[in-house]
Amino acid sequence: MNRSILIVICDFLLVSLLAFSTVDVNKLSDTTTPRTQQFQIATNEAPDSGKDLTAVMRLALDEERKRRDLLTTELEAARQNVGQREKDVQGVQKQLQARDQEAQRLQQQQTELQQRFAAAETNIQTLNQQLQSSSAESLLSKEKLAAMEAEAKKSSEEATALRKQLDSLSRSNQTVLAEKQQLASQLQVAQVEKRHATEQVAHMQEEVKYEREEKAKLAEGVKALASHSSELAQEVRENRPLAPNTIFNAFLSNRVEASFTASRSGLLGVDASKHKETTTVLVTDGTNIFALSHIQDTPLTLWNPGTSWEALSGNLTANGASFPVRSLSFSQDDPRIVTMPILPAEARQLGCSIYRLASDPFKFQDAVLVGAKEGYYGECKFEIDPSTPEYFKLDHNVLKGLFGKFNPSRGDLVFSKNNELLGVMANGTYCLRIQGLDSAATFRFGPNVRDQNTGDTLARLYMRVYNLPTRLQ
Repeated sequence: MNRSILIVICDFLLVSLLAFSTVDVNKLSDTTTPRTQQFQIATNEAPDSGKDLTAVMRLALDEERKRRDLLTTELEAARQNVGQREKDVQGVQKQLQARDQEAQRLQQQQTELQQRFAAAETNIQTLNQQLQSSSAESLLSKEKLAAMEAEAKKSSEEATALRKQLDSLSRSNQTVLAEKQQLASQLQVAQVEKRHATEQVAHMQEEVKYEREEKAKLAEGVKALASHSSELAQEVRENRPLAPNTIFNAFLSNRVEASFTASRSGLLGVDASKHKETTTVLVTDGTNIFALSHIQDTPLTLWNPGTSWEALSGNLTANGASFPVRSLSFSQDDPRIVTMPILPAEARQLGCSIYRLASDPFKFQDAVLVGAKEGYYGECKFEIDPSTPEYFKLDHNVLKGLFGKFNPSRGDLVFSKNNELLGVMANGTYCLRIQGLDSAATFRFGPNVRDQNTGDTLARLYMRVYNLPTRLQ
C-alpha cells in the first residue's frame, strides 16, 4: 500500500511538472537565435498542484495512521487474550491439584476399606470355623451358638456394607481419574492456546514495529517529496512569464511615495529650498532593503560647481505609514542612480512587497518598463551591449505601450517577466542593472549637512558621469 501511494505521488508530481512547464522546444533547438533575456514575477499565489499534492500526502498519512491505530487495537486485544489464557491455565492447574488431592484421599480411604474388608472376611471365616466347631461340640450351649450366629450375621452385614462402600469409592476414584484426565487435556489445550497467543502477540509486535518503520520512511519520503515539490513549484514560478498587466498591477499595490527637501540660504537671505516627489519600490539584494530612484527625481543635481546644501530631509510613505530617509547613496556604477536604505521593521510597517534583484537577467528576452512617476507602462526588449556590461540597451524598434503615453525616459523602473527588478533607466536608451548597494558617495540627511561638503561631492560625481561614453550620458 505504501508503494502504491508513493507511485501515485510521483505520477502526480510528473503531471504537475508537465502541466506547468512552458519551455518552447522549437526555441531550444534553434541555435541561430541569440540568447534572450527572460524574466518572471514572484507572486503570492501558490499553484494548485501544491494543494493537491498536500491533500494526497495528508490522505497517505491518514491511511497510515488508521492502519497503525488498527494494529495497536489488535495488539492490545491479543495481550488481553494472553492474560485471560494465563488465568485459565492457572485455574485449571489449581483444579487439577485439587483433583489430585481428592484422588489421594479416596485412594487412602479405599486402602483402609480394603483392609477393614479383609479383616471382616477373616473374622467371618474365623466365626464360621468357630461355628462349625461349636456345632460339632455339643457341649456349647444354644445361647452361645445364637450369639455366635448373630455376631457372624453382623459381621456379614458389615462386610456387605463395606463392599458397597468400597464399590462406591472405586466409582468415585474412576470419576476423579476421568476428571483428572479431562483437566490434563484442558491444561494441554490451554498451554497450546497460550503459546499460540504469545506467538501472535510477538508477531503483531513485529508487525507494529515494521509499520512504524514504514511510516517513518513514508513520512521522510513525503517530506522529501514536499521539499522537492516546493522547489519544483518555485522553479515553475520563476520560469513562467507574467503578463505586463499583472506586473503593473503589482507595482500599483506596492509602490512607495518618496518626498525630498533640500534647503540652503540664497542671496540676501532668500530661502532657496527645493522639494521633489516621486514614486519608487522597495528592493532587496538578499541582505539589505532599500528604495531607489533617479537623481533627477530628487532636489540634488550633478553639476560643476555643485550646490552646497545646508539641510537635507525626506520621507518614504505607504499604506498610512511614513519613515524618514536617513541617508542617500550614489551608485558606484552610475551616480545618477541613488538608493535609500530602510530597516526590515520599517518595511513591514509600510506593508509593501519587497522586490528581489534579478538573479538571471538574461532569462527572458522581454521586459516591462514602468514610468514610476508618469504612470505609464509597456512591454519592450533589451539588447546586450558587450562594451557596457553594467547596462541593458533598450531596443526602440520593439516597443509596445500598454497604458498611458509610453515614452521611456530617465528614472523609469524596469522589471523582468517574473517581476524581479532589473534596474533603472539611466537615460532614454540605457538601463543600469542594479546589482547591490555599492556606493560612490553617501549623504546623511539632517538639519545641518554643511560639514559633508555636498557641493564638492556633487561636482566630483558629475565628472564621473561626464567621463562616461556619450551614449550612456
